[in-house]
Amino acid sequence: MNETPIRVALVDDQQLFRAGIRMLISSQPDLEFVGEAGDGAAGVELVAREHPDVVLMDIRMPEVDGITATARIVDEMPSPPKILVLTTFDLDESAARAIRAGASGFVLKDADPEFLLAAIRTVHAGNSVIAASATTALLAHFTETPAEPHAPATFSRLTSRENEIFLLAARGLSNSEIAAQEFLSEATVKTHISRIFTKLDLRDRVQLVVYAFEHGLVR
Repeated sequence: MNETPIRVALVDDQQLFRAGIRMLISSQPDLEFVGEAGDGAAGVELVAREHPDVVLMDIRMPEVDGITATARIVDEMPSPPKILVLTTFDLDESAARAIRAGASGFVLKDADPEFLLAAIRTVHAGNSVIAASATTALLAHFTETPAEPHAPATFSRLTSRENEIFLLAARGLSNSEIAAQEFLSEATVKTHISRIFTKLDLRDRVQLVVYAFEHGLVR
């Protein structure tokens, strides 16, 4: 029995770029292209109408930009999709702002097609951070990290094991990497990660990394 394809939407103001991405997504048997929009406002409407699983969101667009659109989708929709922001620079402050607004990762617009496809599948699966070292470098560069750790009161809800796994996940390790390091099964790690998300009110692994940087829990 075939698995349901991952539904992908695209928000970008360049028509030629949209055409190329549409063809790329449509060529994949496990992905379904469900629509495109040319600006952030139309992108929010598209997401509300089509309920995609993953949105590719350009950052720089006229009128409503990708950061504002991302924040609206994450804040206003009961089950928001994963959002991958598209940027032209590795160390882009706008990409860091989009991630803090709720995006689940960033991809360079000139990335290899195979990398973009892998990023869509990775963010949908949710078991690891896309290009973890680049993501942590981006957040480290553009996040004001306090001199001393100051975890919120909710952080004390974590068990000692969850605390260990939180710190490994905050460094960008995947479930399989954490499982190998902690001598646990991947299923057990996944359960711990899920509990961490619930206790700290986090959406996904990238938000966990943001949380860790903003509270000085990683260096």
